[in-house]
Amino acid sequence: MNQWKIYVILTLVMLTWGFNLPSVKYLVSFVEPVTLTAFRILTAGISVFILLAVFRLLRWPTKNEWKYITLASLLNVVGHHYFLSSGLALTSGTSAGLVLGTGPMLTAVLVSLIMRIYPSKLQWIGVVIGLAGVTATVMVGSEGMNGMNLGDAFVFLSILSQVFSYLIIAKAARTLDPRLMTGYMFIIGSAVLFAIALIQEPGEIREFANVPATFWVAFFFSAILGTAVGHMLYNYSIGQAGPTKAAIFMNLNTFFSLVGASVILGEVITIRHLFGLILIVIGVLFGSGAAEDLIRKRKKRLSA
Repeated sequence: MNQWKIYVILTLVMLTWGFNLPSVKYLVSFVEPVTLTAFRILTAGISVFILLAVFRLLRWPTKNEWKYITLASLLNVVGHHYFLSSGLALTSGTSAGLVLGTGPMLTAVLVSLIMRIYPSKLQWIGVVIGLAGVTATVMVGSEGMNGMNLGDAFVFLSILSQVFSYLIIAKAARTLDPRLMTGYMFIIGSAVLFAIALIQEPGEIREFANVPATFWVAFFFSAILGTAVGHMLYNYSIGQAGPTKAAIFMNLNTFFSLVGASVILGEVITIRHLFGLILIVIGVLFGSGAAEDLIRKRKKRLSA
């Protein structure tokens, strides 16, 4: 697929994920995080398989592919969602946004060390500028940063688990459609999360009977669009563009999360938020390789 189409897909995914973060924070105020996540991921997994059936993408993985699916499930679904939902219940959205903003940098470093795929100088510049934009955006609030607490540590573990899973997904994408892989990951991951929830939060399932109607609106948005469709498209993009380029777009997630928090939770967006957005967009253009593509095309036109 054309790289620019992938960039558009990734931007739309970040927009969806941006609204998903405050939605999850709203949901965990009614149901404990692990129980909520188990049901949310199961709903997402069922939704993915329905979509795969419609597009005739279903097939049974090979024995070797199951190894990748199982490991990615433990990292991307169980590890990431368990620590993220638990962290959001213990820390502020501002702190969580800053920690999540380290994802692109972690991805670039780990891909370089493990897969020996080294970003160009312009891409490294983009990573740094994007991280600066994320930092500027999330530190606007009057509360500021008060050091890392247990919730922040959980959020960091969630992003670290996710980054490692991207490396596995990129490797598995050589033979297995990442969208199909996503469906199997969700079903396996939700089963593990249900087992954890029964031990950690016994009887919490009863709380679903007491939630308001707005809870279910947020729940199905998060499960179907934010999780099912969002992860299908993101994992597909990893297979097309690679983990480093795809992860750069996570910088946009921070700003869109603030927009979502403004719409859903009533928080205020300021001029300094917009300044952070400008840095983030510049970081995405350089870090994704889009700026290099434009420079190469311009040189070709001038030399023609």
